[in-house]
Amino acid sequence: MTISKKVCLLGDFAVGKTSLVRRFVYDRFDDRYISTIGVKVSRKSLVVPRPGGPIDLVLMLWDLAGSEEFSTMRASYLRGAAGAILVCDVTRPETVEALIAYREQIEAASAGTAVVIAANKIDRLPPGARCARADAIAEALGAPLVYTSARDSVGVEALFRELGARVSG
Repeated sequence: MTISKKVCLLGDFAVGKTSLVRRFVYDRFDDRYISTIGVKVSRKSLVVPRPGGPIDLVLMLWDLAGSEEFSTMRASYLRGAAGAILVCDVTRPETVEALIAYREQIEAASAGTAVVIAANKIDRLPPGARCARADAIAEALGAPLVYTSARDSVGVEALFRELGARVSG
């Protein structure tokens, strides 16, 4: 059985949303920053284990612009999402705090959406370091938190698999 689910990536500009998608879909990373304008849609299939047998899940990944100027259009892009990845940059505290507002936006546009948080750019922290504020926000929002580095391909597959498991049920 194959099912398709819409997944939106939200976060401030330059937190690494596009880099996470590019790493997951194409297994590539590019240092150059190119701002997403509006939305970019990609797709990737994965097999998700479930009771009764695995399913083929097609993730339609909507990479939404992080700029404030697109916030008025964001609600229309979020409608019908089965899942959302909220992305922050662990080196920029303001992007961690913004996770709360992004959670409110996805909930207002598409109530009951499965959410996973990506604490991205861990390659810029000392080995084994965590972001205490991201941990606290994830706990307060009741969302799983995955530490990621699109550059080093750390946690990226686990991030999308975690969301895939949540939207496939």
